[in-house]
Amino acid sequence: MTLSIRNQLAGTVTAVTTGEAMASVKVRLAGGQDITAAITTDAVKDLGLAEGSAVKALVKSTEVALATGRVEGVSIRNQLAGSVTDVATGGAMGSVKVSVEGGELTSAITKDAVEDLGLKAGVSVVALIKATEISLASA
Repeated sequence: MTLSIRNQLAGTVTAVTTGEAMASVKVRLAGGQDITAAITTDAVKDLGLAEGSAVKALVKSTEVALATGRVEGVSIRNQLAGSVTDVATGGAMGSVKVSVEGGELTSAITKDAVEDLGLKAGVSVVALIKATEISLASA
């Protein structure tokens, strides 16, 4: 299946905690980083997810926020350190490519944010992704 979601990172499930309707799935990405996805319990069953399952973590570029350093005091737990590799801006929006261990992420943010953060190739950033914005696909 071909998808329009640019951000597709390979990983392995390290833990699944299920609740009545939702589940928390911890994934070790190919680059060694750990992320958490909050998906439905039905999706866990449908995909047959268990510790050791190979998955792809899928994130829309509009759901990837960027910071110039690690952020404390925020509920977002998925914080992936990386480096900007490319920036393209238009009249209102920007597309920022970020190299992270084991892959690449694209973040769609406002042009003002690109300018305010001084984003350009080589700048260190942290990609912030809410667990509820990560989808999983069996690999």
